[in-house]
Order: sequence, then structure tokens, then C-alpha cells
Amino acid sequence: MTVPVLLFASYADAFGTRKLLVPVQAPCVVADLVAALRTMPGGDRLPASPLVAVNQAFAAPDRVIGAADEVALIPPVAGG
Repeated sequence: MTVPVLLFASYADAFGTRKLLVPVQAPCVVADLVAALRTMPGGDRLPASPLVAVNQAFAAPDRVIGAADEVALIPPVAGG
């Protein structure tokens, strides 16, 4: 299956795009998707445990992802 992943800020810069289509085996969990992202150009810039949202809610590494789900990598942010 192919999972579309939305990228923002530093992650969009690292991967050179705002959206990736990531091929993964089904069934897929968030940890599998992150592992697949690490193999792509720019994936080496991901932190050990990147924050991932599935359908606009933060997702644990064992959250199952379906082909119709909206997935986003949430970059680190600083406030002040």
C-alpha cells in the first residue's frame, strides 16, 4: 500500500517536498512508516521518535495506518 505523508517546516525542507507517497507493507503501523521514511533521502534527519499524527490526532508507534488515513509528521516547534 502507499501512504501519503504530509510534511511541514524542517521536515519539508529535509525531504524537499510537502507531501510524500511512502510504499509500505499492509498492515502498517506508525513505527513501520517511520522506518520506511528513514530509508528515503532526507530520512536521516528524523529524530529518534518523531511525532506523527494520524487523522489529525497524535499517534503512538503501534497505531495501525490504513490507506485512507491522513498522516502527518509534526516537526519540533519552539515557542516563546
